[in-house]
Amino acid sequence: QERMPQTPLFAAMFDSSSYNRNLYQSKEDTCGGLYYHDNNLLSGSLEALIQHLVPNVDYYPDRTYIFTFLLSSRLFMHPYELMAKVCHLCVEQQRLTEPGLDKNWNQKIAPKILQLLTEWTETFPYDFRDERMMRNLKELAQRIASGDEMYRKNVQQLLQNLIRKLSTVSQYEEVLAKIDATSTDRLTVLKTKPQSIQRDIITVCNDPYALAQQLTQIELERLNYIGPEEFVQAFVQKDPLDNDKSCYGDQKKTRNLEAYVEWFNRLSYLVATEICMPVKKKHRARVIEYFIDVARECFNIGNFNSLMAIISGMNMSPVSRLKKTWAKVKTAKFDILEHQMDPSSNFYNYRTALRGAAQRSLTAHSNREKIVIPFFSLLIKDIYFLNEGCANRLPNGHVNFEKFWELAKQVGEFMTWKQVECPFERDRKILQYLLTVPVFSDDALYLASYESESPENHVEKDRWKMLRFVSEI
Repeated sequence: QERMPQTPLFAAMFDSSSYNRNLYQSKEDTCGGLYYHDNNLLSGSLEALIQHLVPNVDYYPDRTYIFTFLLSSRLFMHPYELMAKVCHLCVEQQRLTEPGLDKNWNQKIAPKILQLLTEWTETFPYDFRDERMMRNLKELAQRIASGDEMYRKNVQQLLQNLIRKLSTVSQYEEVLAKIDATSTDRLTVLKTKPQSIQRDIITVCNDPYALAQQLTQIELERLNYIGPEEFVQAFVQKDPLDNDKSCYGDQKKTRNLEAYVEWFNRLSYLVATEICMPVKKKHRARVIEYFIDVARECFNIGNFNSLMAIISGMNMSPVSRLKKTWAKVKTAKFDILEHQMDPSSNFYNYRTALRGAAQRSLTAHSNREKIVIPFFSLLIKDIYFLNEGCANRLPNGHVNFEKFWELAKQVGEFMTWKQVECPFERDRKILQYLLTVPVFSDDALYLASYESESPENHVEKDRWKMLRFVSEI
Protein backbone atom coordinates (compact mmCIF):
# COMPACT_ATOMS: atom_id res chain seq x y z
CA GLN A 1 0.00 0.00 0.00
CA GLU A 2 1.60 3.29 -1.09
CA ARG A 3 1.70 5.84 1.73
CA MET A 4 0.26 9.27 1.19
CA PRO A 5 2.28 12.40 1.84
CA GLN A 6 1.68 13.26 5.50
CA THR A 7 -0.40 16.33 6.15
CA PRO A 8 1.85 18.66 8.17
CA LEU A 9 0.62 21.31 10.59
CA PHE A 10 -0.08 24.73 9.08
CA ALA A 11 3.03 26.13 10.75
CA ALA A 12 5.17 23.72 8.76
CA MET A 13 3.36 24.38 5.49
CA PHE A 14 4.99 27.66 4.60
CA ASP A 15 8.65 28.22 5.27
CA SER A 16 9.31 31.86 5.97
CA SER A 17 11.23 32.57 2.76
CA SER A 18 9.27 31.17 -0.14
CA TYR A 19 7.20 28.29 1.11
CA ASN A 20 8.89 25.28 -0.49
CA ARG A 21 7.57 26.53 -3.81
CA ASN A 22 10.23 24.54 -5.65
CA LEU A 23 8.21 21.41 -4.85
CA TYR A 24 5.55 22.34 -7.30
CA GLN A 25 7.26 21.03 -10.36
CA SER A 26 7.29 17.54 -8.98
CA LYS A 27 5.73 16.34 -12.23
CA GLU A 28 6.48 17.18 -15.82
CA ASP A 29 4.31 20.04 -16.99
CA THR A 30 2.08 17.92 -19.20
CA CYS A 31 -0.98 20.14 -19.24
CA GLY A 32 0.88 23.29 -20.28
CA GLY A 33 -0.50 26.67 -19.35
CA LEU A 34 1.64 26.95 -16.16
CA TYR A 35 4.41 29.54 -15.94
CA TYR A 36 7.40 28.91 -13.63
CA HIS A 37 10.41 31.05 -12.81
CA ASP A 38 13.32 29.44 -10.92
CA ASN A 39 11.03 26.51 -10.17
CA ASN A 40 8.45 28.83 -8.59
CA LEU A 41 4.93 28.64 -9.97
CA LEU A 42 4.01 32.25 -10.75
CA SER A 43 0.92 32.06 -12.95
CA GLY A 44 -1.21 29.82 -15.09
CA SER A 45 -4.49 29.49 -16.92
CA LEU A 46 -7.37 28.53 -14.65
CA GLU A 47 -7.77 25.19 -16.48
CA ALA A 48 -4.08 24.31 -16.04
CA LEU A 49 -4.20 25.19 -12.34
CA ILE A 50 -7.24 22.95 -11.85
CA GLN A 51 -5.42 20.15 -13.67
CA HIS A 52 -2.45 20.74 -11.35
CA LEU A 53 -4.72 20.14 -8.35
CA VAL A 54 -5.85 16.68 -9.47
CA PRO A 55 -3.56 13.75 -8.58
CA ASN A 56 -2.66 11.06 -11.09
CA VAL A 57 -0.78 7.77 -10.91
CA ASP A 58 2.65 9.48 -10.71
CA TYR A 59 1.77 12.74 -9.02
CA TYR A 60 0.21 14.23 -5.89
CA PRO A 61 0.07 18.04 -5.50
CA ASP A 62 2.02 19.61 -2.66
CA ARG A 63 -0.05 20.62 0.31
CA THR A 64 0.79 24.31 0.08
CA TYR A 65 -0.48 24.28 -3.51
CA ILE A 66 -3.72 22.57 -2.48
CA PHE A 67 -4.39 25.11 0.27
CA THR A 68 -3.43 28.12 -1.87
CA PHE A 69 -5.50 27.04 -4.85
CA LEU A 70 -8.60 26.02 -2.86
CA LEU A 71 -8.41 29.35 -1.00
CA SER A 72 -8.02 31.56 -4.06
CA SER A 73 -9.99 29.63 -6.71
CA ARG A 74 -13.26 30.94 -5.25
CA LEU A 75 -12.35 34.34 -6.67
CA PHE A 76 -12.88 32.81 -10.13
CA MET A 77 -15.52 30.11 -9.67
CA HIS A 78 -17.91 28.59 -7.14
CA PRO A 79 -16.39 25.79 -5.05
CA TYR A 80 -19.11 23.46 -6.37
CA GLU A 81 -18.02 24.24 -9.95
CA LEU A 82 -14.44 23.42 -9.02
CA MET A 83 -15.55 20.19 -7.35
CA ALA A 84 -17.50 19.23 -10.49
CA LYS A 85 -14.37 19.80 -12.62
CA VAL A 86 -12.20 17.77 -10.23
CA CYS A 87 -14.72 14.90 -10.37
CA HIS A 88 -14.81 15.10 -14.16
CA LEU A 89 -10.99 14.97 -14.44
CA CYS A 90 -10.80 11.97 -12.09
CA VAL A 91 -13.44 10.09 -14.10
CA GLU A 92 -11.69 11.01 -17.38
CA GLN A 93 -8.42 9.60 -16.08
CA GLN A 94 -10.12 6.33 -15.16
CA ARG A 95 -11.87 6.11 -18.53
CA LEU A 96 -8.62 6.59 -20.45
CA THR A 97 -6.92 3.77 -18.58
CA GLU A 98 -6.32 0.64 -20.68
CA PRO A 99 -8.91 -2.06 -20.10
CA GLY A 100 -7.75 -4.59 -17.55
CA LEU A 101 -5.56 -2.03 -15.76
CA ASP A 102 -8.65 -0.57 -14.12
CA LYS A 103 -8.14 -2.39 -10.79
CA ASN A 104 -4.46 -1.48 -10.74
CA TRP A 105 -5.29 2.16 -11.52
CA ASN A 106 -7.81 2.24 -8.69
CA GLN A 107 -5.25 0.99 -6.17
CA LYS A 108 -2.75 3.66 -7.19
CA ILE A 109 -5.03 6.64 -7.61
CA ALA A 110 -7.86 6.05 -5.09
CA PRO A 111 -5.77 6.81 -1.96
CA LYS A 112 -4.51 10.01 -3.61
CA ILE A 113 -8.00 11.27 -4.51
CA LEU A 114 -9.16 10.34 -1.02
CA GLN A 115 -6.28 12.34 0.45
CA LEU A 116 -7.20 15.39 -1.67
CA LEU A 117 -10.85 15.15 -0.54
CA THR A 118 -9.69 14.81 3.07
CA GLU A 119 -7.61 17.99 2.78
CA TRP A 120 -10.53 19.85 1.23
CA THR A 121 -13.15 18.72 3.76
CA GLU A 122 -10.88 19.34 6.75
CA THR A 123 -9.61 22.77 5.75
CA PHE A 124 -12.68 24.20 3.97
CA PRO A 125 -15.60 22.29 5.53
CA TYR A 126 -18.04 25.20 5.04
CA ASP A 127 -17.81 24.73 1.27
CA PHE A 128 -19.86 21.59 1.86
CA ARG A 129 -22.85 23.44 3.27
CA ASP A 130 -23.86 23.56 -0.37
CA GLU A 131 -25.96 20.59 -1.50
CA ARG A 132 -24.28 20.55 -4.91
CA MET A 133 -20.87 20.18 -3.23
CA MET A 134 -22.14 17.33 -1.07
CA ARG A 135 -23.65 15.58 -4.06
CA ASN A 136 -20.38 15.73 -6.03
CA LEU A 137 -18.36 14.65 -3.01
CA LYS A 138 -20.59 11.64 -2.41
CA GLU A 139 -20.48 10.61 -6.07
CA LEU A 140 -16.69 10.72 -6.22
CA ALA A 141 -16.39 9.02 -2.83
CA GLN A 142 -18.75 6.30 -4.04
CA ARG A 143 -16.57 5.69 -7.09
CA ILE A 144 -13.49 5.28 -4.86
CA ALA A 145 -15.30 3.10 -2.32
CA SER A 146 -16.62 0.68 -4.93
CA GLY A 147 -13.09 -0.58 -5.57
CA ASP A 148 -12.03 -1.81 -2.16
CA GLU A 149 -13.38 -2.51 1.32
CA MET A 150 -10.63 -0.47 2.99
CA TYR A 151 -11.43 2.61 0.91
CA ARG A 152 -15.09 2.20 1.80
CA LYS A 153 -14.22 2.58 5.50
CA ASN A 154 -12.00 5.58 4.80
CA VAL A 155 -14.76 7.24 2.77
CA GLN A 156 -17.29 6.69 5.58
CA GLN A 157 -14.83 8.16 8.06
CA LEU A 158 -14.30 11.23 5.85
CA LEU A 159 -18.06 11.85 5.49
CA GLN A 160 -18.70 11.32 9.23
CA ASN A 161 -15.95 13.80 10.17
CA LEU A 162 -17.33 16.37 7.74
CA ILE A 163 -20.93 15.99 8.97
CA ARG A 164 -19.73 16.29 12.57
CA LYS A 165 -17.89 19.52 11.73
CA LEU A 166 -20.91 21.00 9.98
CA SER A 167 -23.30 20.15 12.80
CA THR A 168 -20.85 21.65 15.34
CA VAL A 169 -20.80 24.95 13.43
CA SER A 170 -24.62 24.94 13.23
CA GLN A 171 -24.85 24.48 17.01
CA TYR A 172 -22.32 27.28 17.51
CA GLU A 173 -24.38 29.61 15.31
CA GLU A 174 -27.50 28.81 17.35
CA VAL A 175 -25.65 29.62 20.58
CA LEU A 176 -24.42 32.92 19.07
CA ALA A 177 -27.96 33.82 18.01
CA LYS A 178 -29.23 33.15 21.56
CA ILE A 179 -26.43 35.22 23.11
CA ASP A 180 -27.15 38.09 20.71
CA ALA A 181 -30.85 37.92 21.46
CA THR A 182 -30.23 37.98 25.23
CA SER A 183 -27.89 40.95 25.15
CA THR A 184 -30.04 42.90 22.69
CA ASP A 185 -33.22 42.32 24.71
CA ARG A 186 -31.46 43.76 27.69
CA LEU A 187 -29.85 46.80 26.05
CA THR A 188 -30.10 49.08 29.02
CA VAL A 189 -31.71 52.37 29.54
CA LEU A 190 -29.42 54.25 31.85
CA LYS A 191 -29.47 53.47 35.60
CA THR A 192 -32.74 51.58 35.61
CA LYS A 193 -31.68 49.66 38.73
CA PRO A 194 -30.67 51.18 42.03
CA GLN A 195 -26.86 51.29 42.24
CA SER A 196 -26.72 48.92 45.22
CA ILE A 197 -28.05 45.88 43.34
CA GLN A 198 -26.36 46.60 40.02
CA ARG A 199 -23.68 43.99 39.41
CA ASP A 200 -20.40 45.11 37.97
CA ILE A 201 -17.41 43.29 36.50
CA ILE A 202 -15.28 43.50 39.66
CA THR A 203 -17.98 41.83 41.78
CA VAL A 204 -18.21 39.03 39.24
CA CYS A 205 -14.43 38.64 38.89
CA ASN A 206 -12.03 40.66 41.03
CA ASP A 207 -8.87 39.05 39.62
CA PRO A 208 -7.63 40.74 36.40
CA TYR A 209 -5.64 37.62 35.40
CA ALA A 210 -8.75 35.42 35.70
CA LEU A 211 -10.72 37.86 33.52
CA ALA A 212 -7.94 37.93 30.91
CA GLN A 213 -8.06 34.11 30.83
CA GLN A 214 -11.83 34.07 30.22
CA LEU A 215 -11.50 36.73 27.51
CA THR A 216 -8.89 34.49 25.86
CA GLN A 217 -11.34 31.59 26.15
CA ILE A 218 -13.96 33.56 24.17
CA GLU A 219 -11.39 34.78 21.62
CA LEU A 220 -10.01 31.30 20.87
CA GLU A 221 -13.45 29.72 20.63
CA ARG A 222 -14.67 32.33 18.17
CA LEU A 223 -11.45 32.34 16.15
CA ASN A 224 -11.66 28.57 15.81
CA TYR A 225 -14.92 28.79 13.84
CA ILE A 226 -13.65 31.25 11.23
CA GLY A 227 -13.01 29.43 7.95
CA PRO A 228 -9.97 30.54 5.91
CA GLU A 229 -12.24 31.21 2.92
CA GLU A 230 -14.16 33.87 4.90
CA PHE A 231 -11.21 36.25 4.42
CA VAL A 232 -11.38 35.82 0.65
CA GLN A 233 -15.18 35.95 0.45
CA ALA A 234 -15.04 39.32 2.16
CA PHE A 235 -13.74 40.75 -1.13
CA VAL A 236 -15.08 38.49 -3.85
CA GLN A 237 -15.89 40.61 -6.89
CA LYS A 238 -17.08 39.95 -10.39
CA ASP A 239 -14.58 38.06 -12.50
CA PRO A 240 -14.14 40.11 -15.70
CA LEU A 241 -13.56 36.99 -17.80
CA ASP A 242 -16.73 35.38 -16.59
CA ASN A 243 -19.45 37.31 -18.46
CA ASP A 244 -19.88 39.72 -15.59
CA LYS A 245 -21.53 37.20 -13.31
CA SER A 246 -20.65 37.52 -9.65
CA CYS A 247 -18.53 34.62 -8.44
CA TYR A 248 -20.19 34.31 -5.12
CA GLY A 249 -23.55 35.94 -4.84
CA ASP A 250 -25.59 33.59 -2.69
CA GLN A 251 -22.58 31.50 -1.75
CA LYS A 252 -21.67 33.02 1.61
CA LYS A 253 -22.36 30.16 3.99
CA THR A 254 -21.09 31.62 7.26
CA ARG A 255 -20.76 34.86 9.17
CA ASN A 256 -18.24 33.81 11.81
CA LEU A 257 -15.85 36.55 10.75
CA GLU A 258 -18.52 39.23 11.26
CA ALA A 259 -19.53 37.69 14.61
CA TYR A 260 -15.91 37.94 15.74
CA VAL A 261 -15.66 41.62 14.78
CA GLU A 262 -18.94 42.23 16.66
CA TRP A 263 -17.40 40.60 19.75
CA PHE A 264 -14.51 43.12 19.62
CA ASN A 265 -17.04 46.00 19.50
CA ARG A 266 -19.05 44.51 22.35
CA LEU A 267 -15.97 44.22 24.54
CA SER A 268 -15.03 47.87 23.88
CA TYR A 269 -18.55 49.02 24.82
CA LEU A 270 -18.58 46.75 27.88
CA VAL A 271 -15.37 48.37 29.14
CA ALA A 272 -16.78 51.88 28.56
CA THR A 273 -20.08 50.91 30.24
CA GLU A 274 -18.35 49.51 33.35
CA ILE A 275 -16.28 52.71 33.69
CA CYS A 276 -19.14 55.17 33.16
CA MET A 277 -21.69 53.33 35.34
CA PRO A 278 -20.43 53.93 38.93
CA VAL A 279 -21.71 57.10 40.57
CA LYS A 280 -18.60 57.65 42.71
CA LYS A 281 -15.38 58.93 41.23
CA LYS A 282 -13.14 56.57 43.25
CA HIS A 283 -15.19 53.57 42.00
CA ARG A 284 -14.74 54.69 38.40
CA ALA A 285 -10.99 55.12 38.94
CA ARG A 286 -10.82 51.63 40.45
CA VAL A 287 -12.59 50.15 37.39
CA ILE A 288 -10.14 51.93 35.05
CA GLU A 289 -7.15 50.57 36.99
CA TYR A 290 -8.71 47.11 36.97
CA PHE A 291 -9.08 47.15 33.17
CA ILE A 292 -5.49 48.40 32.76
CA ASP A 293 -4.38 45.29 34.69
CA VAL A 294 -6.65 43.05 32.58
CA ALA A 295 -5.18 44.57 29.39
CA ARG A 296 -1.64 43.97 30.64
CA GLU A 297 -2.46 40.32 31.39
CA CYS A 298 -3.95 39.98 27.89
CA PHE A 299 -0.69 41.32 26.45
CA ASN A 300 1.34 38.79 28.46
CA ILE A 301 -0.89 35.92 27.31
CA GLY A 302 -0.58 36.97 23.63
CA ASN A 303 -4.23 38.03 23.36
CA PHE A 304 -3.79 41.23 21.33
CA ASN A 305 -7.43 41.40 20.19
CA SER A 306 -8.89 41.74 23.72
CA LEU A 307 -6.03 44.11 24.60
CA MET A 308 -6.94 46.40 21.71
CA ALA A 309 -10.69 46.21 22.48
CA ILE A 310 -10.01 47.27 26.10
CA ILE A 311 -7.78 50.18 25.00
CA SER A 312 -10.45 51.23 22.46
CA GLY A 313 -13.13 51.19 25.18
CA MET A 314 -10.98 53.35 27.46
CA ASN A 315 -10.29 55.81 24.64
CA MET A 316 -13.97 56.34 23.79
CA SER A 317 -14.95 59.99 24.29
CA PRO A 318 -17.44 59.37 27.15
CA VAL A 319 -14.57 57.71 29.09
CA SER A 320 -11.61 59.87 28.07
CA ARG A 321 -13.49 63.08 28.98
CA LEU A 322 -13.75 61.99 32.66
CA LYS A 323 -10.72 64.12 33.65
CA LYS A 324 -11.38 64.14 37.43
CA THR A 325 -11.66 60.36 37.38
CA TRP A 326 -8.47 59.90 35.34
CA ALA A 327 -6.64 62.26 37.75
CA LYS A 328 -7.07 59.57 40.42
CA VAL A 329 -5.60 56.81 38.18
CA LYS A 330 -1.95 55.74 38.05
CA THR A 331 -1.61 55.78 34.27
CA ALA A 332 2.03 54.67 33.77
CA LYS A 333 1.01 51.07 32.93
CA PHE A 334 -1.70 52.30 30.56
CA ASP A 335 0.79 54.55 28.75
CA ILE A 336 3.05 51.53 28.11
CA LEU A 337 0.13 49.51 26.69
CA GLU A 338 -0.99 52.41 24.49
CA HIS A 339 2.56 52.73 23.23
CA GLN A 340 2.54 49.00 22.34
CA MET A 341 -0.65 49.36 20.30
CA ASP A 342 0.17 52.80 18.86
CA PRO A 343 -1.06 52.97 15.24
CA SER A 344 1.85 55.13 14.03
CA SER A 345 4.31 53.70 11.48
CA ASN A 346 1.64 51.15 10.48
CA PHE A 347 1.41 49.70 14.01
CA TYR A 348 5.18 49.06 14.10
CA ASN A 349 5.33 48.33 17.88
CA TYR A 350 2.37 45.95 17.77
CA ARG A 351 3.73 44.13 14.71
CA THR A 352 7.07 43.64 16.49
CA ALA A 353 5.28 42.23 19.57
CA LEU A 354 3.13 39.99 17.34
CA ARG A 355 6.23 38.61 15.58
CA GLY A 356 7.75 37.89 19.01
CA ALA A 357 4.61 36.04 20.12
CA ALA A 358 4.47 34.10 16.82
CA GLN A 359 8.13 33.10 17.27
CA ARG A 360 7.46 31.96 20.85
CA SER A 361 4.47 29.99 19.62
CA LEU A 362 6.56 28.04 17.09
CA THR A 363 8.96 26.72 19.74
CA ALA A 364 6.39 26.40 22.54
CA HIS A 365 6.01 23.23 24.59
CA SER A 366 2.68 24.14 26.18
CA ASN A 367 -0.62 25.48 24.81
CA ARG A 368 -0.21 28.42 27.18
CA GLU A 369 2.90 29.58 25.26
CA LYS A 370 1.34 28.85 21.86
CA ILE A 371 -1.39 31.49 22.18
CA VAL A 372 -1.29 34.19 19.49
CA ILE A 373 -4.53 36.13 19.06
CA PRO A 374 -3.88 38.92 16.53
CA PHE A 375 -5.57 42.31 16.52
CA PHE A 376 -8.17 41.05 14.10
CA SER A 377 -9.33 44.22 12.32
CA LEU A 378 -5.73 44.93 11.33
CA LEU A 379 -5.28 41.39 10.00
CA ILE A 380 -8.38 41.84 7.81
CA LYS A 381 -7.09 45.23 6.68
CA ASP A 382 -3.69 43.74 5.70
CA ILE A 383 -5.39 41.02 3.66
CA TYR A 384 -7.71 43.58 2.09
CA PHE A 385 -4.78 45.79 1.01
CA LEU A 386 -2.88 42.80 -0.34
CA ASN A 387 -5.95 41.98 -2.44
CA GLU A 388 -6.49 45.57 -3.61
CA GLY A 389 -2.81 46.10 -4.39
CA CYS A 390 -2.44 43.25 -6.91
CA ALA A 391 -4.57 42.11 -9.82
CA ASN A 392 -6.12 38.62 -9.73
CA ARG A 393 -5.28 38.14 -13.38
CA LEU A 394 -2.32 39.13 -15.52
CA PRO A 395 -2.80 40.95 -18.85
CA ASN A 396 -2.57 37.60 -20.70
CA GLY A 397 -5.55 36.25 -18.73
CA HIS A 398 -3.42 34.02 -16.51
CA VAL A 399 -4.25 33.75 -12.83
CA ASN A 400 -1.68 35.77 -10.84
CA PHE A 401 -0.59 32.95 -8.59
CA GLU A 402 2.25 34.91 -7.02
CA LYS A 403 -0.37 37.09 -5.32
CA PHE A 404 -2.16 34.01 -3.98
CA TRP A 405 1.00 32.55 -2.42
CA GLU A 406 1.20 35.74 -0.36
CA LEU A 407 -2.50 35.60 0.52
CA ALA A 408 -2.22 31.94 1.55
CA LYS A 409 0.81 32.73 3.68
CA GLN A 410 -1.09 35.35 5.70
CA VAL A 411 -4.21 33.23 6.06
CA GLY A 412 -2.12 30.10 6.74
CA GLU A 413 -0.42 31.79 9.70
CA PHE A 414 -3.83 32.68 11.11
CA MET A 415 -4.89 29.02 10.66
CA THR A 416 -2.01 27.92 12.90
CA TRP A 417 -3.02 30.36 15.63
CA LYS A 418 -6.70 29.50 15.57
CA GLN A 419 -6.01 25.81 16.17
CA VAL A 420 -4.51 26.34 19.64
CA GLU A 421 -6.60 24.76 22.39
CA CYS A 422 -7.35 27.09 25.27
CA PRO A 423 -5.31 25.97 28.30
CA PHE A 424 -7.50 27.84 30.82
CA GLU A 425 -10.51 26.38 32.57
CA ARG A 426 -13.87 27.83 31.64
CA ASP A 427 -15.65 29.87 34.31
CA ARG A 428 -19.31 29.85 33.33
CA LYS A 429 -20.28 32.73 35.60
CA ILE A 430 -17.64 35.10 34.19
CA LEU A 431 -18.27 33.99 30.58
CA GLN A 432 -22.01 34.49 31.01
CA TYR A 433 -21.43 38.01 32.28
CA LEU A 434 -19.00 38.96 29.51
CA LEU A 435 -21.26 37.66 26.75
CA THR A 436 -24.73 38.71 27.95
CA VAL A 437 -24.54 41.62 30.39
CA PRO A 438 -26.28 44.66 28.88
CA VAL A 439 -23.98 47.37 27.53
CA PHE A 440 -24.79 51.04 26.98
CA SER A 441 -25.36 52.53 23.55
CA ASP A 442 -23.33 55.63 22.56
CA ASP A 443 -26.05 57.95 23.85
CA ALA A 444 -26.39 56.10 27.15
CA LEU A 445 -22.60 56.27 27.61
CA TYR A 446 -22.56 60.04 27.05
CA LEU A 447 -25.50 60.51 29.40
CA ALA A 448 -23.77 58.48 32.14
CA SER A 449 -20.54 60.37 31.53
CA TYR A 450 -22.19 63.79 31.80
CA GLU A 451 -24.03 62.78 34.96
CA SER A 452 -20.72 61.64 36.49
CA GLU A 453 -18.75 64.74 35.49
CA SER A 454 -20.69 67.78 34.29
CA PRO A 455 -20.40 69.06 30.72
CA GLU A 456 -17.50 71.47 30.23
CA ASN A 457 -18.54 73.50 27.18
CA HIS A 458 -21.59 74.55 25.17
CA VAL A 459 -21.42 71.59 22.81
CA GLU A 460 -21.43 69.13 25.74
CA LYS A 461 -24.19 71.07 27.55
CA ASP A 462 -26.44 71.03 24.49
CA ARG A 463 -25.82 67.34 23.96
CA TRP A 464 -26.60 66.59 27.62
CA LYS A 465 -29.91 68.48 27.44
CA MET A 466 -30.89 66.64 24.29
CA LEU A 467 -29.99 63.23 25.76
CA ARG A 468 -31.91 63.89 28.98
CA PHE A 469 -34.91 65.01 27.00
CA VAL A 470 -34.83 61.83 24.84
CA SER A 471 -34.34 59.53 27.86
CA GLU A 472 -37.38 61.02 29.60
CA ILE A 473 -39.72 60.49 26.67
